Amino acid sequence: MSKATKPSEVTFSTLSDLPPSAKLVIKVLENQNTLTQQELAKKTYLPKRTVRHAVRELTQLGFVEYTVHFSDARKRLYSLSDAYIQNIEQCDQEYEG
Repeated sequence: MSKATKPSEVTFSTLSDLPPSAKLVIKVLENQNTLTQQELAKKTYLPKRTVRHAVRELTQLGFVEYTVHFSDARKRLYSLSDAYIQNIEQCDQEYEG
């Protein structure tokens, strides 16, 4: 059961409009797959409040989705949404081609 709002279409202008902290969270999730907010804060060296804001914004845009952490239901595991991955691959193909 993952939660995300209606995914928006990923475009270069949309990605370029994101704050640097959100871009860093995306990059870390591309490499790490799923992480909690606490793990994201450790990996990015960003303050917890900044990570919380970036994750909230990315979830509202439909770029990130979350599931409940099975060993600790108070936590959420964040990952990139399938819609984001498909659209970013399409943008890569358009850029290369």
